[in-house]
Amino acid sequence: MLLVRFATRSSPAASVGVLDGDTVTTLDGVGSLGALWRLPLASLRSVVEGASGPAFPVAGVSLLPPVDDDTEVWACGVTYKVSEEARVEESERAASVYEQVYDAERPELFFKSVAWRVVGDGEPIAVRADSRLDVPEPEVAVVVTAHGEIAGYTVCNDVSSRTIEGENPLYLPQAKAYLGACAVGPGVRPAWEVPDPYALPVSMSITRDGADDWSGTASTSQLRRRFDELVSFLVRADVFPDGAVLSTGTCLVPAAPWTLRAGDVVRIEAGGVGALANPVVEGVEAMSWLVGARDDVRLRAAR
Repeated sequence: MLLVRFATRSSPAASVGVLDGDTVTTLDGVGSLGALWRLPLASLRSVVEGASGPAFPVAGVSLLPPVDDDTEVWACGVTYKVSEEARVEESERAASVYEQVYDAERPELFFKSVAWRVVGDGEPIAVRADSRLDVPEPEVAVVVTAHGEIAGYTVCNDVSSRTIEGENPLYLPQAKAYLGACAVGPGVRPAWEVPDPYALPVSMSITRDGADDWSGTASTSQLRRRFDELVSFLVRADVFPDGAVLSTGTCLVPAAPWTLRAGDVVRIEAGGVGALANPVVEGVEAMSWLVGARDDVRLRAAR
């Protein structure tokens, strides 16, 4: 099953439900995913497994990004060897910084997005107009409750500017956090349904002009750190009342000088977790619809 946010033609508000097979069953009394993440994991599981609200065929609803309320998206860097190598390659002045982070006790964590900026399956991601090299970064993300427990797993595309980050590590926020840089979805696989999160196949394919342009496969077995270790650093000196989504680092990086272009379509799949596909646009103007969709689920569902 997947925990999902969805909209129907008959309701202007987002609902929360359980997608199982071809049917979405509403979680009555649950107004948001953020409300679920406020619960202890045992209570959350009881609510989810007791879903008995109105049911809809999945073909008749619009799935929304599985991030709402004040849930934040954070991300980790340099947790796979390939990511370390890519950062060293792109960095002009501080390659050793990334080598030190890979082996250090403390992982790299950074803020990625507030909920309303997150796009979902089928919605566009963006490359910055002031960057020459831009890449998608396929990642398994963990959903963390307000109590610091791992509630589930989802797919994240941590879109990044290699140009900007490579100039100076202090430019990381500009390379990582902008309108159209974060896609998550299509839903959240409950943790109790993932027997071994360290054996998940991860694949990414990129279509350009109707043909496959880049593809690769990897596995979470290559992860340098454990998910619970990464979460422990996230919550060590902070609180997340509506939970958090923590993207755990990329295991696939297209080699320079390859770059994303407007018109590309990026598809990421994590076995047992889900598949996320997004077309690519360029510049903040192409993402202006997202500002309006922040307060209008109907606009989002119509896309």
